[in-house]
Amino acid sequence: MVLNKKIVIPLALLIVAVFVGGGLLYKKGWFKDDGGGHSKLEHAIQLYTCSMHPFIIKDKPGTCPICGMELIKKIESAPAGGAQSPEQKQQADMLGHVSLSPTQRVMANVATVEAKLSSLSKEISAVGIVQYDQSRQSKVTAWIAGRIDKLHVNTVGAFVSKDKPVAELYSPDLLATQQEYLLAVKSREQLKDSPIPSISQNGDGLVASAKQRLMLFGVKESQIAELEKAGKPNIRIPIYTPQSGVVIEKMVQQGQYVNVGEPLFSVADLSSVWVEMEIYENEFTNVKIGQQVEIQSQSYPGRPFAGRVAFIYPFLDPKTRTVKARIEMANPGMKLKPDMFVKALIKVPLGKAIVVPVTAVMDSGKRQTVWVETSAGMFEPRDVQVGQQTDDKIQILSGLKAGDKVAVSGAYLIDSESQLKGGGSVDHSQHTGGAKPETKGQSVAPPAKKDSLNMDDMKM
Repeated sequence: MVLNKKIVIPLALLIVAVFVGGGLLYKKGWFKDDGGGHSKLEHAIQLYTCSMHPFIIKDKPGTCPICGMELIKKIESAPAGGAQSPEQKQQADMLGHVSLSPTQRVMANVATVEAKLSSLSKEISAVGIVQYDQSRQSKVTAWIAGRIDKLHVNTVGAFVSKDKPVAELYSPDLLATQQEYLLAVKSREQLKDSPIPSISQNGDGLVASAKQRLMLFGVKESQIAELEKAGKPNIRIPIYTPQSGVVIEKMVQQGQYVNVGEPLFSVADLSSVWVEMEIYENEFTNVKIGQQVEIQSQSYPGRPFAGRVAFIYPFLDPKTRTVKARIEMANPGMKLKPDMFVKALIKVPLGKAIVVPVTAVMDSGKRQTVWVETSAGMFEPRDVQVGQQTDDKIQILSGLKAGDKVAVSGAYLIDSESQLKGGGSVDHSQHTGGAKPETKGQSVAPPAKKDSLNMDDMKM
């Protein structure tokens, strides 16, 4: 009985102490759920992890066995709908960062360049076709009905001058009008000495009327002066072209009868030509009237021609999805022939802007991202807004500043590393053709990372 009292009394005191201490801890909330499924007693055990490799978890501070960085305190996720603490936000931001050792950079072929503020010019290349300058084309027509008695030009391609006749026409009406003019001139000489003013002035009126009829038939003033000097009509009247150039069409033969207004020849001046180039609809907004254009032809390699944009057509071809632009240019020596295919190059200055290589930008269709090296071996993703693009350069309108180092090769491998560690990444569904899985209230675990780490370095 004595032995039982020695055991029972201390045991009873111990039980009372436990109940009293437990009650005090319960009142302070040590055993209450914090909303995340953990109690304060569980939080008393502080864990540490690596910001670059979050699967490394230890119960004491130290360095990461992979990258050698100092371990940071592991912060539990904030409850749904709750605000994150600064530590939680910092850890969440660091999940998107990727750290690469020198060996990893070499194996991933990661290269960086500095974003620079420089002038950028876009080169628009288009195909074109040489055309006649429509403002330098004309037709030679018959101003009076008659017979072509003689042709001075018999072949297409012949050069004609506006000072030399291209044909000679016989017309009874023209012959009669010449005779009327000669009679009017003779009457004027007889009536000019009349003392009656109305009669003397009537002679001048007859001459002017006959002269007007001759000019309406296409007779030049110089020909009328020769007619008056010769005093007899010309049986054949010469026909002149309105401009010098090359005959591109011949519609009559010698001895043929023609009516008033019937075309005889088509003449084009090839000292100046047009080039109509086809510009795709995503580029024509950069083309302006007055811009200089370089024309290259396979017929003259290494010898570019210069022209300027004179007109942009106000409609788009629905079949080719292109807009035509007209280029006016001189054609010395008539080297450029109509219907010849040429290549047109237009250099469009885009002004100064932040410029990076095209390979530095990862485009998912919804967003554009670059990987910026914030420190040696440390990369972070950054959303950017892009502008115009050339063959190998692209404008950055926002998101970067001059001097930022961006990855120009190996960016996709960096992004893959970010996905493996659970950080933010670029949506690649449009590149791979697969749909990105949607998660509502659930987190998708990253795939297991294969490496040769000792399992002792995992959660302790």
